[in-house]
Amino acid sequence: MASLDTFGAKSQLSVGDAGYEIFRIDRVPGHERLPYSLKILLENLLRTEDGANITADHIRALGAWDPAAEPSVEIQFTPARVLMQDFTGVPCVVDLATMREAVRDLGGDESKVNPLAPAELVIDHSVIADVFGRSDALARNVDLEYQRNRERYQFLRWGQTAFDEFKVVPPGTGIVHQVNIEYLARTVMERNGQAYPDTVVGTDSHTTMVNGLGVLGWGVGGIEAEAAMLGQPVSMLIPRVVGFKLHGELPAGATATDLVLMITEMLRQHGVVGKIVEFYGPGVGAVPLANRATIGNMSPEYGSTAAMFPIDAETTRYLRLTGRPEAQIALVEAYARTQGLWHDPDADPQFSERLELDLSTVEPSLAGPKRPQDRVPLRRAKDCFRTALADYVGVGASDGVEGHADEASAESFPASDPPATGESGGGDPADKPHALVSAAAGSDGRPSRPVRVDLEGTEFELDHGAVVIAAITSCTNTSNPQVMLGAALLARNAVERGLHRKPWVKTTLAPGSKVVTGYYQRSGLMPYLEKLGFHTVGYGCTTCIGNSGPLQDEISAAINEHDLTAVSVLSGNRNFEGRINPDVKMNYLASPPLVVAYAIAGTMDIDLDSEPLGVGSDGQPVYLRDIWPSAKEIDEVIGSSIAREMFSADYADVFAGDAQWRNLPTPTGNTFAWSAESTYVRKPPYFEGMARTPAPVADVTGARVLAKLGDSVTTDHISPAGAIKADSPAGRYLAAHGVERRDFNSYGSRRGNHEIMIRGTFANIRLRNQLVPGVEGGFTVDHRTGEQTTIYDASMAYQADGVPLVILAGKEYGSGSSRDWAAKGTKLLGVRVVVAESYERIHRSNLIGMGVLPLQYPAGETAESLGLTGAETFSVTGVTALNDGDTPRTVRVTTDTDVSFDAVVRIDTPGEADYYRHGGILQYVLRKMLDA
Repeated sequence: MASLDTFGAKSQLSVGDAGYEIFRIDRVPGHERLPYSLKILLENLLRTEDGANITADHIRALGAWDPAAEPSVEIQFTPARVLMQDFTGVPCVVDLATMREAVRDLGGDESKVNPLAPAELVIDHSVIADVFGRSDALARNVDLEYQRNRERYQFLRWGQTAFDEFKVVPPGTGIVHQVNIEYLARTVMERNGQAYPDTVVGTDSHTTMVNGLGVLGWGVGGIEAEAAMLGQPVSMLIPRVVGFKLHGELPAGATATDLVLMITEMLRQHGVVGKIVEFYGPGVGAVPLANRATIGNMSPEYGSTAAMFPIDAETTRYLRLTGRPEAQIALVEAYARTQGLWHDPDADPQFSERLELDLSTVEPSLAGPKRPQDRVPLRRAKDCFRTALADYVGVGASDGVEGHADEASAESFPASDPPATGESGGGDPADKPHALVSAAAGSDGRPSRPVRVDLEGTEFELDHGAVVIAAITSCTNTSNPQVMLGAALLARNAVERGLHRKPWVKTTLAPGSKVVTGYYQRSGLMPYLEKLGFHTVGYGCTTCIGNSGPLQDEISAAINEHDLTAVSVLSGNRNFEGRINPDVKMNYLASPPLVVAYAIAGTMDIDLDSEPLGVGSDGQPVYLRDIWPSAKEIDEVIGSSIAREMFSADYADVFAGDAQWRNLPTPTGNTFAWSAESTYVRKPPYFEGMARTPAPVADVTGARVLAKLGDSVTTDHISPAGAIKADSPAGRYLAAHGVERRDFNSYGSRRGNHEIMIRGTFANIRLRNQLVPGVEGGFTVDHRTGEQTTIYDASMAYQADGVPLVILAGKEYGSGSSRDWAAKGTKLLGVRVVVAESYERIHRSNLIGMGVLPLQYPAGETAESLGLTGAETFSVTGVTALNDGDTPRTVRVTTDTDVSFDAVVRIDTPGEADYYRHGGILQYVLRKMLDA
């Protein structure tokens, strides 16, 4: 659609022999004082001004932005493209396929349902680290991935051929966010004769990684992403922008991971939810692009919408290194300079708030044991672990305060390397080999439960705090050569000193792209990582999203039979409870070099500053400081092992895929032929019975509470993720459909089947529903019978009787990944209303996108202060005011126990109100398409 161009902003930009239409930001009064991110939004409004959704008043309001004001002006942001990974992307394509049928059934042309903005999907979330510690681990895991996901992959191949403007990056290529910064991101878009900033919304909250490349983007729910693909702008309030000034240099021993953990801690304490963080000042130019990407990646962990770095010489250097065409690089620089988007180190834009960090104060750190914002300085890691351990281990008759034998003397290594154990099976703990409880030894004041284990002829002791997973994983770090090569150099130094990993540690390496493998091989460092068991297990998200794969049977049995509190150490961005592995209770985020160090140590109960990692081949103790590589050495290896042609070669034909991908049979046709036998891809019920005109919004009466939850309940607690247990509702569904347990796969891989997903919603093994005190997992009480049952079974019983449902929650409800199924599953479980103390931005928006009403307790009130137990029957009145075109500020909540209060309606924008009136964002979009 052509812009009305009220401000006369339309202009021409010549770059070399090419010319482009642009919309000049400097035509709007006030532009010069705006932060970088708001300048990008200003250009977006100028280019899409239509007089209805985007008006001249919106543009003036952004030009006159008051940094001190609370957000109040709604604007419509039209992203340049949409980015998806396969876990969240499959349901998007499923919904688009279903929309085609709904449009056809309501008399429209189904072939018109296509992405209107470029949409790219990277298959990276389906590989599981089943096989590890051996040279064929990658090949074996890829084969298993194709076996498990054949139906999904065929469906995605159909989507790539059926939909215009939709491309798929096949499995085994890399992690979506690293592929994005290395190849997909344009920084400046060139399309239909126009040049404009590359902006993106993605179905993964870590889409913000691309902020490091000067690209404004953030994670949205799959529901919003589908609407964006179909041309719907993202409704948002002009945000507050937090200026973050960096200066100084990182000290020796500190990594980008340590830097981002400190930033996460600072910004969590400051409070940046719903705000954009923008880095500025003279120190920005000295921050390498890889570090910028690392900082941007962790934006969801500190809660901001985005974490922006401006375009500068470091940006164009990285674009050149990663093989972008010279014409594209020239366009980026010319456009950025013309539009005032090129970084000026002396500029001092207006910001809503300001923070500052001296990089020299950063120190080696971890974060854990269950939240990424809980930073722990490495020098205090042992003490903090022991303090946290008390929350996981009840000290009683079976958990004394005796110590355990010294790690070096407790294990009995063979003369050769400890066994690089390979494929691990699943199965019930009862089916696994029995481990004998060893007598405790020593006394060091912490709970201890030593267990003797025999693993392939090697005997050792496991105790609380044993590191059983050490994983170099996740887009946060695997894009960063400094930390990846730092880990490899540390591995080399450790091997040369005669150190080994402990035999109970599952070690995995999941590079973010094949380029990482290339520079590992080119530098000659790969053999050292493999010597410590860090063989490549796949190119994709693994441990960080719960695809860590099973532990060895003997290790799992010892942990489960004796209730050991085991630990994982991973170079990821997420360490929420129940996310990493069902056998592991404590999870710590760390830099890749520290992951290697803890694999060697084998325990969290160690002070890496003062205690040795182990004994070297010369019989002398080896400390972490003895093998830590210097920054100079890392830089030298980077300079000699990374080159532009590596990126050009690896991405030359990125959409073609390997032989397995190319040989998959591909369905054809405008609509998808759903299989009644499929347990992976099924037609969802969102449009069943839908009319062309929405029914009036109704109040809620006679509602019962499905779950009463505390603070910091994340989308990882709500959304189905990880392994599917045999005795769960989802497991029983699969068994009833003839699926063998070994083929259950993960919830993430089955996101295209709503029957599986609703059975896994609120089923996290660490969920604590206060309706069933003392019980963890997806359980509740059916208030009509007083009996404990699963949340799914209770939901089905309530829905069969026409009883609407309510969720009660505490602070920060829905923090975590931008998971569409946390909202979709909530809706399909029959939940009409959520009442919480506060919400995470994306999840609140997603609830509205599914037609669920988010309410908030009055300021200062909680479920406890109001005397709510969750056993009440609820009514919500005043919702019908939405039918008059207005959004009520509050609605009245009453119960059968005479508790009543005015709940704040968290429908924050007129656009969200439209979605709610239509029953959801997809229904709104579909009706608009039919009207057009």
